[in-house]
Amino acid sequence: AANQSLLPLGSLPAVPTLPLLQALQTRAPDSPGWQVRPASGQPLRYMLSLYRRAADHEGRTRRSLGTNTIRLVQATSHGGQPWAGRWYLQALTYHVESQPEVEHLLRATVVYLPSLSLAHGRLLCALELVTADEAPRVLLSPTARPRRGWAEVDVTPYLVLGNSSVGSLALQHVCVRAGRARGHDAPVAPGHPFLLLYLNDTQAGLAPPAAEPHRHRRDTGTLAHDLPRYLREQGGEKSDCSLHPFPVSFAQLGWDHWIIAPHRYNPRYCKGTCPHLLRYDYHAPNHAVVQSFVHQLVDANVPRPSCVPYRYSPISVLMIERNGGILYKEFENMIAESCTCR
Repeated sequence: AANQSLLPLGSLPAVPTLPLLQALQTRAPDSPGWQVRPASGQPLRYMLSLYRRAADHEGRTRRSLGTNTIRLVQATSHGGQPWAGRWYLQALTYHVESQPEVEHLLRATVVYLPSLSLAHGRLLCALELVTADEAPRVLLSPTARPRRGWAEVDVTPYLVLGNSSVGSLALQHVCVRAGRARGHDAPVAPGHPFLLLYLNDTQAGLAPPAAEPHRHRRDTGTLAHDLPRYLREQGGEKSDCSLHPFPVSFAQLGWDHWIIAPHRYNPRYCKGTCPHLLRYDYHAPNHAVVQSFVHQLVDANVPRPSCVPYRYSPISVLMIERNGGILYKEFENMIAESCTCR
């Protein structure tokens, strides 16, 4: 770790003790022979763009998506040949398995491309809601148009999920080919729209972070930033309390076939000796300041304050589920961002 190299293979048996890997292990394949089709196509591209808006290349969450869990469900198509002249009609059904009790549905949307470029003209598409009775189909209007031409339709009122039941949603994907058609033009089938479930995972450690309280001016620094200047002033050693890397590769764990991003996890850790004089801008509590004085002036048997993480950041993980769906999930307090003495 000191050389910023990956975790040695010989020490991998100890890795599952890391909290993130413990959480991911519950979602890992049940057996070594588990296989899943590689995620590809429009659903994967959309989820990757969503992931990159939220996290950096190391997975550190930089921007909130309004929830900590997003599950992509792909449709089952039926109805035979969809093309009839200029028209494309495809019946789609989304089967939604019962969600864990800790996951509460906030909203459900269907994402599709309302316009697709062809060699000659364009393909214009819309979605219709199919009901169980003979009621007329309802044309669904986009509620949001995200980047890159995607349209998003809110279907929360039409999707009912229970703890012991399986939900479903029936739609019809309707497209018309606009422009002058030519005899040699082969029909291009648009990609199937996909369902996104925006969920709030209330499990301990996964809840959305609370708003950080207002801090006084003296608390705006961090030990990781203040320590170099302090060492120059006090003549301290490089072994003083600081942040160190500890990267773990998912490929080394054999998980890279179902974890899409990030490719590695670097929780980082704090190590070193705490300075003799603890200033307020180190975020050390008053007890640590008193303990440091007691160690120096009263009783050397009282230990000096310990070097520990002070601030943490969440990590975002994009993964393939056992049923072939794609899951985005944020895990809170997984990456150390700065150190302090306590």
